[in-house]
Amino acid sequence: MFPQAGYTKQDVFDYYLAVGDGIQRALDHRPTTLQRFPDGIDGEAFYQKRLPARGTPDWLNGAEITFPSGRKATELCPVDLAHVAWAAQMNTVVFHAWPVRAKDPDQPDELRIDLDPQPGTDFGNAAEAAGELRAILDEIGAQGWPKTSGGRGVHVYLRIQPRWTFVEVRRATIALARALERRRPDLVTTSWWKEERGERVFVDFNQMARDRTIAAAYSLRANQRATASTPVTWDELPDVEPNDFDLRTLPERFAKVGDPHAGIDDTPFDITPLLEWSAADERDGHGDMPYPPDHPKMPGEPPRVQPSKKNPANWSDD
Repeated sequence: MFPQAGYTKQDVFDYYLAVGDGIQRALDHRPTTLQRFPDGIDGEAFYQKRLPARGTPDWLNGAEITFPSGRKATELCPVDLAHVAWAAQMNTVVFHAWPVRAKDPDQPDELRIDLDPQPGTDFGNAAEAAGELRAILDEIGAQGWPKTSGGRGVHVYLRIQPRWTFVEVRRATIALARALERRRPDLVTTSWWKEERGERVFVDFNQMARDRTIAAAYSLRANQRATASTPVTWDELPDVEPNDFDLRTLPERFAKVGDPHAGIDDTPFDITPLLEWSAADERDGHGDMPYPPDHPKMPGEPPRVQPSKKNPANWSDD
């Protein structure tokens, strides 16, 4: 599965069993897209968004989700570690869980902030941005749960009450991102267009759009180092490096310290303050942001044209 490191499918299987409590907490009752590598990570990969029509065990659980197009599909929905083990033996390396539970598939219960370092910045900058984000969350009484992305970035999760739509939770995420940008404009950007981002950390608000997913906590990543997206404490975050956590080292850490995200379900947050921030931004002329290119055009969305190619004669901001 990982040719340079020599890790086999058995190693991947054993890894997921070793961090079982953590990966199951991350995936529990969540529709999950599987990133599968039938010939290892050097071979061709595909994203499985539908359970196979034939050949699956009778006990395998699925959940129906709706894509932005309105089409529906039944994805794997892990309810126990056997589901993770089944996926691992099917050459799954990366687990991409939706931010919803099967019982409320259109109402996210997880708000995800993806801090993505742009060229000229690195993981340390993302960790610094996460620290600034934590201060904002503290001010509104929200608990953030940080993890490494397994690459250069940092993810911060908020468990939220499943009362709002994807559109509303995405707008709350944009409002939070803008608050962070206002606090540290030298470090953070919300600019969707790469040409405007500069050497800053991009808050990828579109990870909260429907059908956009992030590698789950404890999921391996498809790189030669076999790193994993790893929950850490806020105290640890400034001092860790992404390469600290991989297929070999993370099971030992998990056995020693357990799961730093063990309490993530205890205090779901009411995002009303963030929606109030969003409404205030709208009144100040800062409304919605562009959606990903594969989404249908959304009400109130600005033009999906990068600024350097925008012809003022063809567009109006009204």
